[in-house]
Amino acid sequence: MPADSITCDEELMERYRDGDAGAFDILYGRHKGGVYRFMLRQCSDRGIAEELFQDVWMNLIRTRTTYKVTAKFTTWLYRLAHNRLIDHYRTRAGGVPVSFDAEDGPVLDNIPAARGDDPAVSVEVKQQAVRLLQLLGELPEAQREAFLLQQESDMSIEDIAQATGVNRETAKSRLRYALARLRAGMQEADK
Repeated sequence: MPADSITCDEELMERYRDGDAGAFDILYGRHKGGVYRFMLRQCSDRGIAEELFQDVWMNLIRTRTTYKVTAKFTTWLYRLAHNRLIDHYRTRAGGVPVSFDAEDGPVLDNIPAARGDDPAVSVEVKQQAVRLLQLLGELPEAQREAFLLQQESDMSIEDIAQATGVNRETAKSRLRYALARLRAGMQEADK
């Protein structure tokens, strides 16, 4: 069966493990955007994010021969990303962050304009996007990570728990607190 006709990530990874390079290409194509955005939003520096992003894929390549399906592929992939981020934070002078200040948030190069022709709507959408990214940057690292894993890769609470190495209730709590903070911050901005 050709690799491109396989829809299951786990099967693709098993095929890659067994020597099918085309399976890797499909997996990379499916997940590169989400992993990159996750890394960028976690460290907010494009250069570092790109380096960490490449490291995650290199780690996947290095460990492919030991891959066994014990969870969803995305859970395993984002566990690699989580571990690489932790390693990165440990090598920094400040260690693993508890939270980030607002000035550490991602740079907004281009925010897409609203679909409508109304400039007021466009300005409002840009302001909301800026505010959301600012609030995201203000979340404690663990809460931001849980939120990004859910949003970027559509992970369940169980998957987030596995990817980050915590129990289900801790993952659920982190996600709940992140969502509550983001909602409150956005509602405050609307007043």
